[in-house]
Amino acid sequence: MRPQDEDSQYRLNNRITAPRVRVVGDNIAEPGIYSIREALKMADEQDLDLVEISPNADPPVCKIIDFSKFLYQQKKKQKEIKDNTTKVVVKEIRFGPNTDEHDFNFKLKHAMNFLQEGSKVKAYVFFKGRSILFKEQGEILLLKFSQALEEVGKLEQMPRLEGKRMIIMLSPKKKIK
Repeated sequence: MRPQDEDSQYRLNNRITAPRVRVVGDNIAEPGIYSIREALKMADEQDLDLVEISPNADPPVCKIIDFSKFLYQQKKKQKEIKDNTTKVVVKEIRFGPNTDEHDFNFKLKHAMNFLQEGSKVKAYVFFKGRSILFKEQGEILLLKFSQALEEVGKLEQMPRLEGKRMIIMLSPKKKIK
């Protein structure tokens, strides 16, 4: 029997306080409800640990397992879950209200690459000083930009003005296999 880690979420062996427990697992011949003394004896005979898996059940559910191996498998599952989560990357592309055709095409090509990689694209027109008077020009520029990227991305929100910026968000289209 091993001592329990103080920060562990599971109670094991002599730290289980319930008088009767339901014993389950692969290592026992007869799953069922046993007194804590019998369950501990069964675990000790197999040189394994009695681990309280579900303390809120009535009676609490315990498993006869190798506790260190069990913790290792739990950590492995958590790591696997963490690795499978996707991280959303947002790339920003900045325009001026009077961006010319060459710069527009250059930034369009970059945005296309970002979307094909699976990143979201936040495109915005930044208005300096009195250039806020040309907000229609900025809106037209952003709509033209989103229309040019229609094949690889979809528009999440229409252009909207936030302070001195007019912003659109584009997300990548799902690839059909």
